[in-house]
Amino acid sequence: MDFKDYYDIMGLERKASQAEIKRAYRKLARKYHPDVSKEADAEARFKELGEAYAVLKDPEKRAAYDELGANWEAGQDFRPPPGWDAGFEFSGGGYSDGESAAHSDFFESLFGRGFSSAQSGGRHAGFQARGNDHHAKVMIDLEAAFKGATREITLRTPEVDNSGHVASSERTLTVKIPKGVRQGQRIRLSGQGSPGVGDAPAGDLYLEIEFSPHKVFRVEGRDVYFDLPITPWEAALGATVTAPTPGGPVELKIPAGTNSGRKLRLQKRGIPGTPPGDLYATLSITVPKADSDAAKQLYRQMEQQLDYNPRSTLGV
Repeated sequence: MDFKDYYDIMGLERKASQAEIKRAYRKLARKYHPDVSKEADAEARFKELGEAYAVLKDPEKRAAYDELGANWEAGQDFRPPPGWDAGFEFSGGGYSDGESAAHSDFFESLFGRGFSSAQSGGRHAGFQARGNDHHAKVMIDLEAAFKGATREITLRTPEVDNSGHVASSERTLTVKIPKGVRQGQRIRLSGQGSPGVGDAPAGDLYLEIEFSPHKVFRVEGRDVYFDLPITPWEAALGATVTAPTPGGPVELKIPAGTNSGRKLRLQKRGIPGTPPGDLYATLSITVPKADSDAAKQLYRQMEQQLDYNPRSTLGV
Protein backbone atom coordinates (compact mmCIF):
# COMPACT_ATOMS: atom_id res chain seq x y z
CA MET A 1 0.00 0.00 0.00
CA ASP A 2 1.39 3.41 -1.02
CA PHE A 3 1.35 6.55 1.10
CA LYS A 4 -0.93 9.25 -0.34
CA ASP A 5 0.12 12.90 -0.20
CA TYR A 6 -3.24 14.64 0.00
CA TYR A 7 -1.66 18.09 -0.27
CA ASP A 8 0.09 17.17 -3.51
CA ILE A 9 -3.14 15.73 -4.89
CA MET A 10 -4.84 19.09 -4.30
CA GLY A 11 -1.84 21.17 -5.42
CA LEU A 12 -1.43 22.76 -1.99
CA GLU A 13 1.35 23.48 0.47
CA ARG A 14 1.10 21.93 3.92
CA LYS A 15 0.64 25.35 5.50
CA ALA A 16 -2.52 26.03 3.44
CA SER A 17 -5.45 27.53 5.33
CA GLN A 18 -8.84 25.85 5.53
CA ALA A 19 -10.22 28.47 3.13
CA GLU A 20 -7.47 27.69 0.60
CA ILE A 21 -8.25 23.98 0.85
CA LYS A 22 -11.92 24.66 0.15
CA ARG A 23 -11.14 26.89 -2.88
CA ALA A 24 -8.69 24.36 -4.32
CA TYR A 25 -11.22 21.57 -4.05
CA ARG A 26 -13.98 23.57 -5.75
CA LYS A 27 -11.66 24.49 -8.63
CA LEU A 28 -10.32 20.96 -9.19
CA ALA A 29 -13.71 19.30 -8.67
CA ARG A 30 -15.12 21.39 -11.53
CA LYS A 31 -12.14 20.51 -13.71
CA TYR A 32 -12.31 16.74 -13.15
CA HIS A 33 -16.02 16.12 -12.63
CA PRO A 34 -16.78 13.06 -14.82
CA ASP A 35 -19.93 14.68 -16.23
CA VAL A 36 -18.07 17.61 -17.75
CA SER A 37 -14.36 16.79 -17.92
CA LYS A 38 -12.69 15.57 -21.09
CA GLU A 39 -9.61 14.34 -19.20
CA ALA A 40 -8.94 10.63 -19.72
CA ASP A 41 -8.45 10.01 -15.99
CA ALA A 42 -11.18 12.39 -14.82
CA GLU A 43 -13.16 9.85 -12.81
CA ALA A 44 -10.10 8.56 -10.94
CA ARG A 45 -8.82 12.08 -10.27
CA PHE A 46 -12.24 13.23 -9.06
CA LYS A 47 -12.44 10.31 -6.63
CA GLU A 48 -8.90 10.97 -5.41
CA LEU A 49 -9.72 14.66 -4.84
CA GLY A 50 -12.81 13.75 -2.84
CA GLU A 51 -10.73 11.52 -0.60
CA ALA A 52 -8.07 14.19 -0.03
CA TYR A 53 -10.70 16.81 0.71
CA ALA A 54 -12.53 14.54 3.15
CA VAL A 55 -9.38 14.52 5.29
CA LEU A 56 -7.98 18.04 4.84
CA LYS A 57 -11.29 19.89 5.33
CA ASP A 58 -11.66 18.30 8.79
CA PRO A 59 -9.27 19.99 11.27
CA GLU A 60 -9.18 16.93 13.53
CA LYS A 61 -8.32 14.43 10.81
CA ARG A 62 -5.98 16.89 9.13
CA ALA A 63 -3.97 17.38 12.33
CA ALA A 64 -3.55 13.63 12.79
CA TYR A 65 -2.63 13.16 9.11
CA ASP A 66 -0.12 16.02 9.26
CA GLU A 67 1.74 14.46 12.17
CA LEU A 68 1.79 11.07 10.47
CA GLY A 69 2.73 12.44 7.04
CA ALA A 70 5.77 14.36 8.27
CA ASN A 71 7.82 11.16 7.96
CA TRP A 72 6.45 9.77 4.69
CA GLU A 73 6.57 10.61 0.98
CA ALA A 74 4.02 10.01 -1.75
CA GLY A 75 4.29 6.52 -3.22
CA GLN A 76 6.37 5.18 -0.33
CA ASP A 77 5.35 1.72 0.90
CA PHE A 78 3.18 2.40 3.93
CA ARG A 79 1.71 0.62 6.94
CA PRO A 80 0.22 2.69 9.80
CA PRO A 81 2.53 2.58 12.83
CA PRO A 82 0.92 1.14 15.99
CA GLY A 83 -1.00 3.82 17.88
CA TRP A 84 -0.26 6.45 15.21
CA ASP A 85 -3.32 8.50 16.25
CA ALA A 86 -2.88 8.11 20.01
CA GLY A 87 -3.17 11.31 22.02
CA PHE A 88 -5.48 13.14 19.60
CA GLU A 89 -8.87 14.12 20.96
CA PHE A 90 -11.67 13.82 18.42
CA SER A 91 -15.34 14.67 18.26
CA GLY A 92 -18.04 13.74 15.78
CA GLY A 93 -19.33 10.51 14.33
CA GLY A 94 -16.48 9.38 12.07
CA TYR A 95 -17.08 7.31 8.94
CA SER A 96 -19.43 4.43 8.42
CA ASP A 97 -18.20 1.22 6.79
CA GLY A 98 -19.86 2.25 3.55
CA GLU A 99 -18.25 5.69 3.46
CA SER A 100 -14.74 4.49 4.26
CA ALA A 101 -15.04 1.63 1.76
CA ALA A 102 -15.73 4.18 -0.98
CA HIS A 103 -12.17 5.47 -0.59
CA SER A 104 -8.75 3.87 -1.00
CA ASP A 105 -7.11 1.22 1.18
CA PHE A 106 -4.82 3.98 2.46
CA PHE A 107 -7.80 6.01 3.66
CA GLU A 108 -9.43 2.92 5.16
CA SER A 109 -6.25 2.04 7.09
CA LEU A 110 -6.26 5.49 8.76
CA PHE A 111 -9.85 6.61 8.96
CA GLY A 112 -11.91 3.45 8.62
CA ARG A 113 -14.05 1.75 11.20
CA GLY A 114 -13.11 2.67 14.74
CA PHE A 115 -11.61 6.05 13.93
CA SER A 116 -13.46 8.96 15.53
CA SER A 117 -16.19 6.58 16.63
CA ALA A 118 -17.62 8.67 19.47
CA GLN A 119 -21.16 9.70 18.78
CA SER A 120 -22.39 13.26 19.01
CA GLY A 121 -24.34 14.18 22.10
CA GLY A 122 -28.11 14.39 21.96
CA ARG A 123 -29.82 17.64 20.96
CA HIS A 124 -32.73 19.15 22.84
CA ALA A 125 -35.33 21.76 22.03
CA GLY A 126 -34.86 25.45 22.74
CA PHE A 127 -31.49 26.88 23.70
CA GLN A 128 -30.23 23.78 25.44
CA ALA A 129 -28.10 21.07 23.91
CA ARG A 130 -25.94 18.45 25.54
CA GLY A 131 -22.29 18.78 24.66
CA ASN A 132 -20.71 16.46 22.11
CA ASP A 133 -18.92 13.35 23.29
CA HIS A 134 -15.20 13.24 22.53
CA HIS A 135 -12.89 10.28 22.14
CA ALA A 136 -9.17 9.63 22.14
CA LYS A 137 -6.91 6.63 21.83
CA VAL A 138 -4.35 6.28 24.61
CA MET A 139 -1.35 3.96 24.87
CA ILE A 140 -0.61 2.20 28.14
CA ASP A 141 1.98 -0.36 29.16
CA LEU A 142 0.83 -3.95 29.54
CA GLU A 143 1.83 -4.02 33.21
CA ALA A 144 -0.83 -1.39 33.97
CA ALA A 145 -3.52 -3.82 32.80
CA PHE A 146 -2.25 -6.44 35.27
CA LYS A 147 -2.00 -4.24 38.33
CA GLY A 148 -4.09 -1.15 37.58
CA ALA A 149 -2.48 2.29 37.58
CA THR A 150 -3.03 6.02 37.68
CA ARG A 151 -1.59 7.87 34.70
CA GLU A 152 -1.33 11.48 33.57
CA ILE A 153 -2.43 11.61 29.94
CA THR A 154 -1.91 14.60 27.65
CA LEU A 155 -4.43 15.01 24.84
CA ARG A 156 -4.19 17.32 21.83
CA THR A 157 -7.30 18.96 20.41
CA PRO A 158 -7.00 20.37 16.86
CA GLU A 159 -8.57 23.81 16.34
CA VAL A 160 -8.72 26.36 13.52
CA ASP A 161 -7.05 29.66 14.48
CA ASN A 162 -8.06 33.15 13.34
CA SER A 163 -5.96 32.86 10.17
CA GLY A 164 -7.69 29.65 9.12
CA HIS A 165 -4.79 27.35 9.97
CA VAL A 166 -4.98 24.23 12.12
CA ALA A 167 -3.30 24.41 15.52
CA SER A 168 -3.52 22.16 18.57
CA SER A 169 -4.23 22.90 22.20
CA GLU A 170 -3.30 20.47 24.95
CA ARG A 171 -4.83 19.36 28.21
CA THR A 172 -3.57 16.88 30.79
CA LEU A 173 -5.89 14.56 32.69
CA THR A 174 -5.23 12.20 35.58
CA VAL A 175 -6.81 8.89 34.63
CA LYS A 176 -7.30 5.73 36.68
CA ILE A 177 -6.53 2.62 34.63
CA PRO A 178 -8.57 -0.26 36.09
CA LYS A 179 -6.94 -3.62 36.73
CA GLY A 180 -7.86 -6.05 33.96
CA VAL A 181 -8.51 -3.43 31.27
CA ARG A 182 -8.53 -4.96 27.77
CA GLN A 183 -7.16 -3.64 24.52
CA GLY A 184 -9.93 -1.76 22.73
CA GLN A 185 -11.90 -1.18 25.94
CA ARG A 186 -13.16 2.36 26.48
CA ILE A 187 -12.92 4.30 29.73
CA ARG A 188 -15.62 6.94 30.16
CA LEU A 189 -14.79 10.28 31.78
CA SER A 190 -18.09 11.96 32.56
CA GLY A 191 -18.40 15.64 31.63
CA GLN A 192 -15.00 15.85 29.90
CA GLY A 193 -16.39 16.29 26.38
CA SER A 194 -17.67 19.51 24.80
CA PRO A 195 -19.51 21.97 27.06
CA GLY A 196 -23.29 21.93 26.88
CA VAL A 197 -25.39 24.85 25.60
CA GLY A 198 -27.50 26.63 28.19
CA ASP A 199 -28.05 24.52 31.27
CA ALA A 200 -27.48 21.24 29.42
CA PRO A 201 -24.67 18.97 30.66
CA ALA A 202 -21.30 18.59 28.97
CA GLY A 203 -20.55 15.58 26.82
CA ASP A 204 -18.33 12.73 27.94
CA LEU A 205 -14.80 11.75 26.95
CA TYR A 206 -14.14 8.13 25.96
CA LEU A 207 -10.55 6.88 26.14
CA GLU A 208 -9.89 3.83 23.96
CA ILE A 209 -7.15 1.67 25.42
CA GLU A 210 -4.32 0.37 23.29
CA PHE A 211 -1.26 -1.43 24.62
CA SER A 212 2.18 -0.10 23.77
CA PRO A 213 4.29 -2.63 21.85
CA HIS A 214 6.11 -4.87 24.34
CA LYS A 215 9.55 -6.36 23.75
CA VAL A 216 8.52 -9.72 25.25
CA PHE A 217 4.74 -10.19 25.32
CA ARG A 218 1.92 -10.25 22.75
CA VAL A 219 -1.75 -9.88 23.65
CA GLU A 220 -4.81 -11.57 22.15
CA GLY A 221 -7.96 -10.73 24.07
CA ARG A 222 -7.13 -11.58 27.67
CA ASP A 223 -4.49 -14.17 26.72
CA VAL A 224 -0.81 -13.24 26.66
CA TYR A 225 1.90 -14.97 24.59
CA PHE A 226 5.69 -14.92 24.61
CA ASP A 227 8.59 -16.88 23.12
CA LEU A 228 10.78 -18.80 25.55
CA PRO A 229 14.23 -19.91 24.33
CA ILE A 230 15.55 -23.20 25.76
CA THR A 231 18.73 -25.24 25.23
CA PRO A 232 18.86 -28.60 23.41
CA TRP A 233 19.62 -30.43 26.66
CA GLU A 234 16.71 -28.72 28.46
CA ALA A 235 14.44 -29.84 25.62
CA ALA A 236 15.79 -33.40 25.54
CA LEU A 237 16.14 -34.09 29.25
CA GLY A 238 13.51 -31.78 30.71
CA ALA A 239 14.27 -28.94 33.09
CA THR A 240 12.82 -26.26 35.34
CA VAL A 241 13.63 -22.78 34.04
CA THR A 242 12.84 -19.24 35.13
CA ALA A 243 10.30 -17.63 32.79
CA PRO A 244 9.06 -14.04 32.66
CA THR A 245 5.43 -13.07 33.19
CA PRO A 246 3.87 -9.59 33.35
CA GLY A 247 3.32 -10.27 37.07
CA GLY A 248 6.93 -11.27 37.72
CA PRO A 249 9.19 -14.31 37.04
CA VAL A 250 7.96 -17.86 37.70
CA GLU A 251 9.47 -21.34 37.60
CA LEU A 252 8.31 -23.27 34.53
CA LYS A 253 8.75 -27.03 34.04
CA ILE A 254 9.93 -28.10 30.57
CA PRO A 255 8.84 -31.71 29.81
CA ALA A 256 11.51 -34.10 28.52
CA GLY A 257 11.44 -34.62 24.75
CA THR A 258 10.08 -31.15 23.99
CA ASN A 259 10.23 -29.85 20.40
CA SER A 260 10.41 -26.25 19.17
CA GLY A 261 7.01 -24.65 18.76
CA ARG A 262 5.38 -26.42 21.69
CA LYS A 263 3.15 -24.15 23.77
CA LEU A 264 3.04 -24.40 27.54
CA ARG A 265 -0.05 -22.92 29.17
CA LEU A 266 0.05 -21.11 32.49
CA GLN A 267 -3.58 -20.93 33.57
CA LYS A 268 -5.02 -17.65 34.83
CA ARG A 269 -1.74 -15.77 34.38
CA GLY A 270 -3.06 -13.67 31.51
CA ILE A 271 -4.88 -10.35 31.88
CA PRO A 272 -7.06 -10.39 35.02
CA GLY A 273 -10.80 -10.66 34.59
CA THR A 274 -13.81 -12.92 35.02
CA PRO A 275 -12.52 -15.29 33.85
CA PRO A 276 -8.87 -14.27 33.67
CA GLY A 277 -6.81 -14.95 30.57
CA ASP A 278 -4.01 -17.48 30.26
CA LEU A 279 -0.30 -17.06 29.58
CA TYR A 280 1.30 -19.13 26.81
CA ALA A 281 5.02 -19.79 26.44
CA THR A 282 6.05 -20.86 22.93
CA LEU A 283 9.25 -22.89 23.26
CA SER A 284 12.15 -22.29 20.89
CA ILE A 285 15.23 -24.50 20.96
CA THR A 286 18.39 -22.46 20.44
CA VAL A 287 21.68 -24.06 19.41
CA PRO A 288 25.02 -22.97 20.94
CA LYS A 289 27.64 -21.73 18.48
CA ALA A 290 30.53 -23.98 17.57
CA ASP A 291 32.98 -21.15 18.17
CA SER A 292 35.74 -23.09 19.94
CA ASP A 293 37.65 -26.34 19.40
CA ALA A 294 35.95 -27.89 22.42
CA ALA A 295 32.49 -26.96 21.12
CA LYS A 296 33.26 -28.36 17.68
CA GLN A 297 34.53 -31.61 19.18
CA LEU A 298 31.34 -31.96 21.25
CA TYR A 299 29.18 -31.53 18.16
CA ARG A 300 31.25 -34.15 16.29
CA GLN A 301 30.74 -36.59 19.15
CA MET A 302 27.00 -36.01 19.03
CA GLU A 303 27.02 -36.56 15.28
CA GLN A 304 28.81 -39.87 15.69
CA GLN A 305 27.03 -41.21 18.76
CA LEU A 306 23.43 -40.13 18.23
CA ASP A 307 21.38 -41.98 15.65
CA TYR A 308 19.25 -39.03 14.63
CA ASN A 309 17.92 -37.84 11.27
CA PRO A 310 15.44 -34.95 11.57
CA ARG A 311 14.52 -35.38 7.88
CA SER A 312 13.51 -39.03 8.11
CA THR A 313 9.81 -38.20 7.80
CA LEU A 314 10.52 -36.45 4.48
CA GLY A 315 11.66 -39.65 2.84
CA VAL A 316 15.21 -38.42 2.26
